[in-house]
Amino acid sequence: MKILLAGDSTVANCPTHEYPMSGWGAHLPRHTYTWAAVHNFAKGGASTESFREEGLWGQLLDTAAEGDLVLIQFGHNDQKKVHLAARTGYAANLRTMVADVRARGAVPVLCTSVERRHFLAGPASDAVLEESLEDYPEVVREIALELQLPAVDLNAWTRALYEELGVEESQSLFCHFGPGEHAFWPAGLADNTHFSQTGAALVAEEVAARLSMLGFGPKQRGVTSSPINGENRAGSDPALGVSTTAGRG
Repeated sequence: MKILLAGDSTVANCPTHEYPMSGWGAHLPRHTYTWAAVHNFAKGGASTESFREEGLWGQLLDTAAEGDLVLIQFGHNDQKKVHLAARTGYAANLRTMVADVRARGAVPVLCTSVERRHFLAGPASDAVLEESLEDYPEVVREIALELQLPAVDLNAWTRALYEELGVEESQSLFCHFGPGEHAFWPAGLADNTHFSQTGAALVAEEVAARLSMLGFGPKQRGVTSSPINGENRAGSDPALGVSTTAGRG
């Protein structure tokens, strides 16, 4: 069995010169290799449109076989194109992708986009996280319900994670370097979109847990636990893998 990943840089295997920057897809195999081989087609800068135009979607479909899982997470770059607005071009492209996957006998799994770490200005103790993806995550939730698809709500989960960690601690999930600390970014880097190895690993662990909840791979009982303190998170729908409360604010 295979797990095929379609997405942008937050999912992709990042170039080696950007280490420790990483997409969550690079860390998924450690959780699934005993039952599914991960093939990561995600690419930095990809949208639902460019992923098809560059031939990556065709390559993924050619690799897909009956019963394989196809995880789809876009939104960060669609958001930058007027014609790929959430309820028009973006939604249409997602529906087409779902139909393509189903035509191959594979199983589409929609993922809402991981949130950016954009805390609004204010006291750190009362920090508010911006909803930087606007209505793109909600459209994914709606399509999953409409088409009766399994889905993984990474937007809700990452929002809850950043808020739980707070402004200071959540920085470790992303790529922040001072001047002279990284050879590729000698002037420094403050990136609140792309994960560090730590952040990508946590998201991959959550994806694997959600797949198990959805009935794929080894069975696990109970609900998803917080990666911070092990407490159960309430408000998830195991049937869809979509959180119904956390981070929806």
